[in-house]
Amino acid sequence: MTVPHDHGATRDHSGPGDHGAPRDHGALPDLSALANPTEAGPGGLKPFPQSSAFAGDDGSTPVALAAAFATEQPHRLGAIVEALREARLLIPVVANLDEMETPEFEGQVVGEKSAHAAMVTVAAPDGRGAIPVFSSVAALTAWRADARPVPVEARKAALAAGTEADSLLVLDPGSDHTTLVPSHAVAAIATGEPWSNPLVDPEVHEAIAGIVESIPAAVRAEVRPGTGAEIRIVLALRPGLDRVGVISASQQASAALGASTVVTARVDSLELRITTATDAEPA
Repeated sequence: MTVPHDHGATRDHSGPGDHGAPRDHGALPDLSALANPTEAGPGGLKPFPQSSAFAGDDGSTPVALAAAFATEQPHRLGAIVEALREARLLIPVVANLDEMETPEFEGQVVGEKSAHAAMVTVAAPDGRGAIPVFSSVAALTAWRADARPVPVEARKAALAAGTEADSLLVLDPGSDHTTLVPSHAVAAIATGEPWSNPLVDPEVHEAIAGIVESIPAAVRAEVRPGTGAEIRIVLALRPGLDRVGVISASQQASAALGASTVVTARVDSLELRITTATDAEPA
């Protein structure tokens, strides 16, 4: 099961054909005023205009962010978040949003923020809205060939995610390194405050270990990167339980995770998976 934590009132995300009133983008640049890149630079990419705050940027992936993509688990998300603090990102701007195809992310376009310069949100696996952002022009055009790249500081994209979506960013959707940036990390990028990766946070691990000890049928739990959530908790139960016993242990674990102040404060969303411990493991 996937358990997103409650982040306040649910927003009404319009469908692909719904337009509604345009919103003020606040921290974002004037989307309609941005020109397309001009002359090609190194590697065939085009730099942004001299009038842009990102003049000289050829649209390739920032060096620090490229290094973060190559970081091994469980430290990869933490490295990406730290690299994003000073990174330039690209937001896709699409005219005629109502003619868009479904993006290559887990979900579909669920919102439009302007009738002329359309900044879209996509649905995260748990249904919340996320703003798609890209590390490079190449990654953006692979996702949507006719989208215009809007360069923006990651901090400003994070601020926009707090008002235009459900405080989530999805980095390079459709790529082999797609990363869902959780809400706690997005807030830290926006404010400059510290953020602790729950995959390596000792207090999170300690809280989960305490929950395991409180469940008679539980043997151990492993904390892993999630697929549809920030983390996955694999809870191993003692062998020989019947269906009722497995369901009971699962419900106890879900309730305890939801009641943990450490888990709810530091984990944006989690997946709980139940497995059976081997006979060699202590009960």
